[in-house]
Amino acid sequence: MGRAGERAQRSADADSLSCMRYVLILAGGSGKRLWPLSRQDMPKQLLKVLGGKSLLRIAFERLEGVVPADHVLICTGADYAHIVAAELPEVDPANILGEPEGRDSLNAVAWPAAILAARDPDAVVAVVTADQIMHPVSAFQAALAEGFAVAEEHADALVTFGVVPSSPHTGYGYLRRGAGLEGHPDVCAVEEFKEKPDRGTAEEYLASGEYWWNSGMFVWRAATLLGQLADLQPGIYASVLELAAEPERLTEIYPQLLKISVDYAVMEPVSQGRGTARVVAVRLPITWHDVGGFASLGEQLPRDENGNATQGMNVLVDARDNLVINNAEDGRVVAVVGLTDTVIVQTPQITLVCPVSESERIKELVAEVTGRLGRSYA
Repeated sequence: MGRAGERAQRSADADSLSCMRYVLILAGGSGKRLWPLSRQDMPKQLLKVLGGKSLLRIAFERLEGVVPADHVLICTGADYAHIVAAELPEVDPANILGEPEGRDSLNAVAWPAAILAARDPDAVVAVVTADQIMHPVSAFQAALAEGFAVAEEHADALVTFGVVPSSPHTGYGYLRRGAGLEGHPDVCAVEEFKEKPDRGTAEEYLASGEYWWNSGMFVWRAATLLGQLADLQPGIYASVLELAAEPERLTEIYPQLLKISVDYAVMEPVSQGRGTARVVAVRLPITWHDVGGFASLGEQLPRDENGNATQGMNVLVDARDNLVINNAEDGRVVAVVGLTDTVIVQTPQITLVCPVSESERIKELVAEVTGRLGRSYA
């Protein structure tokens, strides 16, 4: 075969691989720690709080050049699937999967895997999230390509991504790295999953150099994930196959699924030697921010000379290091004097005020508000 023929063969091989590759964006959850910006009918991943773009749009744009738009699926809540469709008109509406209710991450990845396996028995699926900010995007895309390559080369691989830690963060889970994978210098076995540590433990993890942050993103062959479910969660396995075959039964079957995370149900047991697969991690050398609450959101917004991050009609005097977001649409102004390290959020229905240091307790506040005033305020 001449050089032209070799180039044509390589191109054909690349096209064949791209036809097998899909990306699932997880865009469920209500994001209660960003209440009252995020509400039941407007979850955090659809809020346009970063440069006029939603977190979902940013997550979708990170996939440019990785897979074609018709190979992107979104798993989201049924109540706002129509908003997702409007936000991402490039995505086939048939690829927007609306959960009747949230049943944790295992079902959010298992149901789409069953659908894709029925469409394409060779499907290789990357699972990414819609509530994270990553820089540089090129490093994320390179790691994703490596994850696809590993899953295609090793049929028994469940691939996750380990973010190289930059600090002893106590808000993330961790992966303990094992032996490297031959031929893939940035890939290693995962020996253990660790829950969110206390500060001292996180410092030990960072000093050891043996741990990466658990990104909560994956790549696997759809058939491989389903095979592990058949062994480890046979009830869910049978149910998602039914859903793929009989989608009209979604509201009947889905709410009955066991509520469990993919880490607890599959990744941790497989890393411990149960099941027939193996867990490996791809090194992800990026700046990684999980936009889970107001403190992390404030880190992503531009600040004025006094360290205040503001949006909307606001006037601040003698105020420092505050996050002030005014989403009122009737001309109301938020006026602040003499405050430091405070979150102030005004929406058409609700005004929130709390210290930045207490902003992780907003889920408690939402529960109290809902109990007193009803779900219409959630």
